[in-house]
Amino acid sequence: MPKVGMQPVRRRQLIDATIETIHQHGFADTTIARISKAAGMSSGIISHYFGGKNALLQETMRSLMKDLRNDYMVRLATAKTPMDRLEAIINTNFNEEQFTPQVTVAWLSFWAQVPFSDQLRRLNNIYFQRLASNLRHELRQLTTEECADEISSAIAAMVDGIWVRTGLSRGQADIAGARKMVLGTLRLYLANSPSPAKCPKKHAKK
Repeated sequence: MPKVGMQPVRRRQLIDATIETIHQHGFADTTIARISKAAGMSSGIISHYFGGKNALLQETMRSLMKDLRNDYMVRLATAKTPMDRLEAIINTNFNEEQFTPQVTVAWLSFWAQVPFSDQLRRLNNIYFQRLASNLRHELRQLTTEECADEISSAIAAMVDGIWVRTGLSRGQADIAGARKMVLGTLRLYLANSPSPAKCPKKHAKK
């Protein structure tokens, strides 16, 4: 765990420097020296607060996840219907601040290290569970529980898949295209799914 005491502004600079360094050199060739140069800090300060680049990657992903959560809460405040809230989930996952070439490469680096780190695995599980839970909660108001579970799994996989493809392409992220693709697929699923009212009722045993 990183030590407390670093000022928020400096921490933000360090996280931004980590993302940019990973984007430029890849995680394997990202070093504390390169990150410190990009951040304008000494290597000693970074090592003191974080210990190494794995802990720094962990802190970077935790910060990105927090930013996603904050953005979602802002969008949620103006969403009135389950479909509005589903759109808020999708738009958050393809927002202007994170769906960029730099951040998508950082997420790819994070996912590549997940199988080898208990800490990163826990963070990834939080991300997976949060996305699936948010999707299921709204979908269960629009279709049956079984269909909601199926659709949420498909949409979550689609979101992650687009992130992976974008990170691997090393091109400009297509925010509008990604949102249109996922929302279009979501609407197709819902158009062919039963409403909650059509869900067969379970009769109590006599």
